[in-house]
Amino acid sequence: MHRPLSPSDLKSKIGDEVRLEGWVHDARVLGGIIFILLRNSEGIVQVVAPKKTVSPDLFAQMGDLRQEDVVTFTGVVTKSQAARMGFEVVPSQMEVLSRADVPLPLDPRGVTPASLDTRLGWRSLELRRPETAAVFKIENQLVQGFEGYLQKEGFIRAFTPSILGGVSEGGSEVFKIDFYGKPAFLRQDPQLHRQLTIAGGFDRIYDLGTNWRAELSHTPRHLSEHRTIAPEMGFIRDERDLMRLEEQMVAHGVKRVIEECADEVALLKSKLEVPKTPFPEVDFPGVYGTLEKLGKKLPRGQDIDDPTLRALAGQVKEETGSDFFFLNRFPSAIKPFYVMKVDDEPEFARSTDLVFKGLELSSGGQREHRHDRIVAQIREKGFDAKALEWFTEPFRYGVPPHGGYSFGIERFTAYLLGIENIKEAALFPRDPERLQP
Repeated sequence: MHRPLSPSDLKSKIGDEVRLEGWVHDARVLGGIIFILLRNSEGIVQVVAPKKTVSPDLFAQMGDLRQEDVVTFTGVVTKSQAARMGFEVVPSQMEVLSRADVPLPLDPRGVTPASLDTRLGWRSLELRRPETAAVFKIENQLVQGFEGYLQKEGFIRAFTPSILGGVSEGGSEVFKIDFYGKPAFLRQDPQLHRQLTIAGGFDRIYDLGTNWRAELSHTPRHLSEHRTIAPEMGFIRDERDLMRLEEQMVAHGVKRVIEECADEVALLKSKLEVPKTPFPEVDFPGVYGTLEKLGKKLPRGQDIDDPTLRALAGQVKEETGSDFFFLNRFPSAIKPFYVMKVDDEPEFARSTDLVFKGLELSSGGQREHRHDRIVAQIREKGFDAKALEWFTEPFRYGVPPHGGYSFGIERFTAYLLGIENIKEAALFPRDPERLQP
């Protein structure tokens, strides 16, 4: 199967004739020599046409090339000390496949700066920037690393519904849709159906897909549509089994990026290391005392806000040197009905977030698998137990202790690479203001 040649491919083809295809990243005429930087999905190659070497027709054709024209070249790979990669291609033939209009609405070289709004509005041109493409190549390898680890550990990929007949967590942050005249919702998280799959006898599964949250957030950390990888595991002892799973998944993903994306990481000027495991753990109620020492008082039973979480992360970093930590055993009052409470300390739940550089990456923990307790917690939270029988009834017929988490892919990619706005790690981001392209 044919694929575009990369710069690394060409290093082994010195003296050979090759066929290159791609976009004109840049074109320069310096005296009697034309320099073309030809870009494809594999990288950028320099094509050099000395007037004394190539035919007059070819020299004239190349002199007419514009930035972002799509072309093919046939030529010989030649060693060159002047070229950045140590070689260049001297062409013998060229074909123009597609012309680009001028002026361009966005410069894929990044020479002419553009606002984030303009770059997202012209996303297809922005994706041609090597730096932007690097983000998604890294994201791809991260996910492959995550999946490779889970598959090795016996997990199988499951496809759970994106359209739900009811909401599991309450609130108004769901997108309502019309489903053949009936009200329905786009999922916020595939978690309830992952649990039902465990109830069906699959003890290790993961979902990889899209979730939606109708939250009017305008921060650099939020998207209305985002992707997660979400494992669910049966026969666990407690939520710490999930922590060990998650930290290894993360470590394997980062390791894969380091091994497969060295050029992309360097292009983005990022420095990556495989994180040391196990990650530190910080538990409630001990959090209250730690925060008081930092001058931040968190009322008992309330959720932790972003500034307080960052302060806690700073303390963990100072004490352990780790950018990662688990925040465990949140107050049960702020958690959904399906979360298991600590039996001998019901004020707290077996609910765990993974925090990286002061920002939440995932939320999960141990689920309540005992039918009577699930129903009691549904009523305690003010839900209609009858309306949730589609979920709770299977728990009457034997379900093992289980749990899982939902891990944000774009969020982690952005934080890992030091990207300030998560929208830059989403291929075509959706937020309260953006529905196109």
